[in-house]
Amino acid sequence: MILKKTFYSNGKLLLTGEYVVLDGAMSLALPTKYGQSLQVETVPTKGIHWQSFDENGILWYEDTFETSTFESVLKNKLSNTITNILEEARKLNPSFLTNKEGIIVKNNLTFPRNWGLGSSSTLINNIAQWAQVDAFKLLWNSFGGSGFDIAAAQNDSPVFYKKNNNTYAVQQVTLSWDFKDELFFVHLNQKQDSKEGINLYRKKSIDLKSIEKITDLTRKLLLCYTLSDFEKILQSHENCISDILNTPTVKENLFKDFPRVIKSLGAWGGDFILATGGIEEQEYFRKKGYQTIIPFKEMIL
Repeated sequence: MILKKTFYSNGKLLLTGEYVVLDGAMSLALPTKYGQSLQVETVPTKGIHWQSFDENGILWYEDTFETSTFESVLKNKLSNTITNILEEARKLNPSFLTNKEGIIVKNNLTFPRNWGLGSSSTLINNIAQWAQVDAFKLLWNSFGGSGFDIAAAQNDSPVFYKKNNNTYAVQQVTLSWDFKDELFFVHLNQKQDSKEGINLYRKKSIDLKSIEKITDLTRKLLLCYTLSDFEKILQSHENCISDILNTPTVKENLFKDFPRVIKSLGAWGGDFILATGGIEEQEYFRKKGYQTIIPFKEMIL
């Protein structure tokens, strides 16, 4: 009997709390309209036949895994990562994939892999659904990280996310901003290594006051009624993280003459930024060669 199941997870952007979310700061995580699906279908052929497709439906990765050990044919870096995730999923659910039947797994992204919207976190959350295990535990046992991306994967509205050791709190929130038309995202065409960014952050000394300040700014951001107030809070947040990392903001580095506010999202130095303004401000980035510009309402659920 052929069985087919499909799982889906949202992509993510982290508006506040980058890095310090690891140390208990409240963050505002934004699930995106882009994400990744995982389709599982039983087949007569033995083994786990893995296929990954990009946003254009083009196959970019393929491998076969042994069902009992999850050992792959290719044994490359990505295959080893998948093996590790599947192994950890089975540790959490010993009955996962124990019936030895053949399976085809098809992963379909709806965003380019270099966008940094969570190709890994959406995969982990999809596998967790498939294996019927806690996605946060699966993330921490395989990849590490704060878990905000799993919260975004699982929720269809923005969330406050807070992590304390191996516990977490997720609260759905409503962004009642009437200035969303003046917010847009710009892709910097540089894929940032989140693990590398976290390692650099871990070398810094973080005080409790900084964590409390970011939590306070996160809460205040939700209550903004004017774009001007919103921009002030974003700038305060940028300045605070800049001081913690001892690193210039992205505006200081790349866009000193930009007249409005720019907010880094997630690991500093790559992927998307949030900018404020309208058509003229968007044109500023296009003239500098940044062609991937997405309005807030087209990106965020």
